[in-house]
Amino acid sequence: MVICFKARGISTVEIRQKLHDYIESAPDKKVEAIYTMVKEEIGEAYYHWEDEEFVAELQRRDDEYLSGNAKTYTMNEAIERARQAIEK
Repeated sequence: MVICFKARGISTVEIRQKLHDYIESAPDKKVEAIYTMVKEEIGEAYYHWEDEEFVAELQRRDDEYLSGNAKTYTMNEAIERARQAIEK
């Protein structure tokens, strides 16, 4: 089974699904080769809640929001900002 697709024009979600589907039925040697390429990264799991800087930043943002000092956006404003960012 060979998976052919253009790297451009296909979403990351679609790529993940194609890889998942392929790995499910790929020959053992192919699965082992893929694993060899990524095994070091797989072991490098990042646990957000153990990262003191991350937790402190979340707490700072939460405190800012609860005190009324954070800039917030309505859903429509957020969608418009996202559209504008894509157009740039």
